[in-house]
Amino acid sequence: MNAKPGIAELLRGVDEVLLQDELEKKLASGKTLTVKAGFDPTAPDLHLGHTVLINKLKILQDMGHKVIFLIGDFTGMIGDPTGKNVTRKPLSEADVLANAETYKEQVFKILDADKTEVRFNSEWMNALGAAGLIKLAATQTVARMLERDDFKKRYQGGQPIAIHEFLYPLIQGWDSVELKADIEMGGTDQRFNLLMGRELQKEQGQAPQTVITVPLLEGLDGVQKMSKSLGNYIGITDAPNEMFGKVMSVSDELMWRYFELLSFRSEAELADLKERAANGENPRDIKIELAKELIARFHDDLAAQSAHQDFTQRFQKNAIPDDMPELSLELEPDQLGIASVLKAAGLVVSTSEALRMIKQGAVKIDGDKVEDSKLQCAAGSKAVYQVGKRKFARITLS
Repeated sequence: MNAKPGIAELLRGVDEVLLQDELEKKLASGKTLTVKAGFDPTAPDLHLGHTVLINKLKILQDMGHKVIFLIGDFTGMIGDPTGKNVTRKPLSEADVLANAETYKEQVFKILDADKTEVRFNSEWMNALGAAGLIKLAATQTVARMLERDDFKKRYQGGQPIAIHEFLYPLIQGWDSVELKADIEMGGTDQRFNLLMGRELQKEQGQAPQTVITVPLLEGLDGVQKMSKSLGNYIGITDAPNEMFGKVMSVSDELMWRYFELLSFRSEAELADLKERAANGENPRDIKIELAKELIARFHDDLAAQSAHQDFTQRFQKNAIPDDMPELSLELEPDQLGIASVLKAAGLVVSTSEALRMIKQGAVKIDGDKVEDSKLQCAAGSKAVYQVGKRKFARITLS
């Protein structure tokens, strides 16, 4: 990546800036800005969806600004209600602290450890105490909270909203006050919470932070946002071969989304890749470049080369032809079992034949033998399905 990135690189793929003229003035001021992004340690590992935001932090860090990686150990015990249609189960303190440690280790695969300040919001929230929290809650109204889309939907649908959930955006906003943030970044689903930080900073006599929201990265299914709980994720600690295989399974259309949000390549380089595809180059070969770039970032160049060789050898070893039927199947969620997919693709005449072929070890996906007859195939994935020695199809599931 360019040693001195500019605002164009920072804003590439960004969803919204509130306010852009404000951001430009701050960046042009010559001051070292305090940039904040918060992460609740709700799962023990970071995935590529998280890195869309972390990559932007890295750009601001390379521009010379102070990046604060805020771990929401206090808010993690409340449970972020964003995007939830039910009250989220709070994590135990032990779970939060264990997950936070892994976050600290993993984030420095992207950020510069010597230039990153890691903070925990329990530092000030524990000190604020019950009286301070009540005083903070008094600054906002229930009507204001119900302006938030997910709260509104739950209220109108008669679904319960626990009182402590109203505290979450207040605490996230208060974090900005404590850190005197100049810029806060978050996913598009965090917009309400990020703007709360602006409001509370104004009330405390601080200059309001500029808000930058980034898109939520779709997972391997191409539909739901990347999530470990949904199983549609690529973890940044995944083994190189596993990471390579997952990247290669994404659809050709989704590949470009991943390039835009995850790649450090320039706009000119991305335009060249798209031109190559438009001129007839196999999208698989371009996808290989994305897989190698990501593996090199989270492992090293040697691991990327090795994973590529392993992938190629498996295809050649299993004599997977380049020329085969290309199918796009629209199936219901309950039809994504491997036997149903093979039948829908015409690779077998019945599900019973599919189960028999699996039992005989004659079914493979991308060269890997299928041993589980109950395997569920991911919606949005694209892979080569093989039955026996002669039946192949490249299938996209939706």
